[in-house]
Order: sequence, then C-alpha cells, then structure tokens
Amino acid sequence: MGLIFIIISISIVWVASLWKIFFSHSKPTFLNEGTPLHTKNVLLVVAHPDDESMFFSPTINYLTSKGHNLYLLCLSIGNADGMGSSRKDELYRACVVHKIQLQQVNVLDHPELQDGFGKVWNHGLVARIIEEEVYSHVIDVIITFDSYGVSGHCNHGDVHYGVRKFLHDSSPGNIEAWELALNRVSLDDDSNIGSGVVNSSYFGTPTIIFRLPFLFHLPVEL
Repeated sequence: MGLIFIIISISIVWVASLWKIFFSHSKPTFLNEGTPLHTKNVLLVVAHPDDESMFFSPTINYLTSKGHNLYLLCLSIGNADGMGSSRKDELYRACVVHKIQLQQVNVLDHPELQDGFGKVWNHGLVARIIEEEVYSHVIDVIITFDSYGVSGHCNHGDVHYGVRKFLHDSSPGNIEAWELALNRVSLDDDSNIGSGVVNSSYFGTPTIIFRLPFLFHLPVEL
C-alpha cells in the first residue's frame, strides 16, 4: 500500500512538472497586449533620419493609436551625402505625420556618431546617450534595430549594441526592450507587431507568414 502511494505521488509530481514546463510559460507580448492598457513611455532609438519612417512606421502608428507616450532619439542627422540639414527637417515633418510630439524628438549631430558605412560608432557612447534619455523621460520601453540592423547598415547595428550595453551595464532592470528583426513565424503566431505581412505558400498551400520586420525581446547579454 505504501509503495502504491509513493508511485502515485511521484506520478502526480511528474505530471505537474510537465504541465509547468510545457503550458505555464506565456510568451512575452509587446507592451503586455491583452491586458488592461497602461500608458507607457516608449523610447524609439534610430540611427538616421528616415529610419523612423522606413522601418518603424507601423510600430509608431500602433503606439500612438494606443495612447503610449513616444520619444524618438535619432543619433545622427544622416549627413553622409552632405544633406544632413534637409534630412533633419524631413524627420521633423515625418514626426508631425506620425503624431509624435516634436518636443519629444531628439536629433543629435555628435562628431563621433556620423552617418556612413565606414563609420564605426562607439557602443559605450551610444549607451551613455541612451541612459540620459531613459532617466530624463522615465522610459519604460526601448525599441531599436536587431544586431544586423534590419537593412545591414553598420550604424543600425551599432545602435543595437549600444542599447544592449546600456541594458547590461546601467539599466534599472524594469525596462522592456524590443528589437526589429527579419524573421519567419508560423501562421498562429500573432504576438508581435511587424511592418508588413506577406503570405508565402508551398504548392499553393499557405504555410508561412513573413512579417518584415518583426519585434522580438532584445537580449541583454553582451
């Protein structure tokens, strides 16, 4: 009788453990979708003017439509071709269209953060600038590029690693961070916000959905 009781107890613990492993872990959702809305301070970090429109327009529209408080940090004026002033003006006009408050837009022209494929940006410097923005505006969420920079631009990748360095070295620990990445997901995965949706098919049967790009939790480890 005692042996039967032990076997039953072990079986119950085993089943409970399997349930916890396979069913109790919920995937992180963007800004806690599906829960009661709490307005958050969101910092979007980009490298150049036009990044906000070219890569992040749907994300920006989503955030503003949900009433979140959006701040934009652009780390250069995009002066690789000598058109930095014009591109900066265009960014401000784009922000009006995107309904981003202009007083919440910060465009830098730092001598060590100049636009260009041959320009390497110091990740520590980027991290310090982001830290100032985070603490100045009590930021809850950071959004930026993935390590590839979505389009492959090295400045985009440096922004990514600057954000990660901030999260690793200086983050207060309660900040969500998301990266925009090219990826493939199954049709039943609707937990992220992408900039476009393209159906793919195999022999005429829809099997994969592409969202280009995709928002994923940004890793903290360097």
